[in-house]
Amino acid sequence: MKRAFLFPGQGAQTVGMGKDIYEKYEEAKKIYEKASEISGKDIKKICFEGPEEELNKTENTQIAILTTSLAILEVLKTKKIEAKIACGLSLGEYTALIYSGIITFEEGINLIKKRGYYMGNLIPEEEYLMAAVIGLDVIKIEEICEKIRKEGKFVVPANYNCITQTVISGEKTAVEIAVEKLKTAGAKRVIPLNTSGPFHTEKLVEAKKAYEKELETIKFNIKKEDGIKVIKNIDGTFYNEKDNIKEILSKHIISPIRFDKAIKIMQEEKVDEYIEIGPGRTLTGFVKKDNKEAKTYNINNIESLEKYLEEEKI
Repeated sequence: MKRAFLFPGQGAQTVGMGKDIYEKYEEAKKIYEKASEISGKDIKKICFEGPEEELNKTENTQIAILTTSLAILEVLKTKKIEAKIACGLSLGEYTALIYSGIITFEEGINLIKKRGYYMGNLIPEEEYLMAAVIGLDVIKIEEICEKIRKEGKFVVPANYNCITQTVISGEKTAVEIAVEKLKTAGAKRVIPLNTSGPFHTEKLVEAKKAYEKELETIKFNIKKEDGIKVIKNIDGTFYNEKDNIKEILSKHIISPIRFDKAIKIMQEEKVDEYIEIGPGRTLTGFVKKDNKEAKTYNINNIESLEKYLEEEKI
């Protein structure tokens, strides 16, 4: 059986996430403690107590979701549950990179601390909005966004999640105009997202520039053979030894996410089982939209973990 691990990104967070896993499993507790020590943040408090407005700050959200996913992953590893393919949505790509050994745990925590801070703070002073567009052809979405930009307002596709869902991002007024036009054009639904910035757009160019300096200190380790293969958000292909990973990860901040292409490559690789590890169940939802026969699981609490272990007879 071929298994893939999927790791969620920003927007999946909820106050209390990971708490029951933390309380039951010593290995999960150690991940929270180690991540808090490295980052200098009380990640356990942010995750378990919030409040919501504190958890939803980008500089807290990213490291909180990363730590929660890694804590659950650590429990799975002790149960000998592994995957040879890993991918994530935006920030979730870092969980995959840590899991694969391309970057170390400590490097990943430090990078996400900085990435979250820059993405939350180094943006122009404007009101922003992101919205998921469901049930409308992506070419039509791109056309509508382009027309609005020609009128001097900024909105672009930011996440190509699956065949039936694309996320747009930009200035609040531009996104609101786009929402109405997209509905008129036939979108089944358009849903505002729980995020606080124009992520994966050129509005974050200053965050990209600052983050480039952080990446200069990292030595990436891609194994030649038998390593865990990680899919890049930026183009939906696997990382390889020839990649300039520093350039990819900095560009990642201002470039659209191509999770639709990640789904396609996992299908081509004949993945049998998809496990989403961390808060929410968004990514397996995308997989199911494009591959109705896919066998999917979400592991985000004790109940879902034990249900999976029981089904797999582990």
